Amino acid sequence: MKKIIVACGSGVATSQTVASKLSKLLKERKITADVEAVDIKSLKHHVKNADGYVSIVKSKEEFDIPVFNGVAFLTGMGQEEELQKIINLIEED
Repeated sequence: MKKIIVACGSGVATSQTVASKLSKLLKERKITADVEAVDIKSLKHHVKNADGYVSIVKSKEEFDIPVFNGVAFLTGMGQEEELQKIINLIEED
């Protein structure tokens, strides 16, 4: 199963909201993935075991996994496009 992490400054409010919304949207489409909210300070640790990263706050670092725009899930603007990119990642072999 693919793992998607969502990170914000504290790992509490915003990332939890986006992770919950993403999980719901994936479930509605019958797509299975492990979606986890983390805080930005532990991002380097979590990225090692993740297939994708939904970013709410800009990180100064580059990662070797796809990064998606988490703000789209908060505002709704561009949400479908970002969701489709995540679905494409989950469904690829």
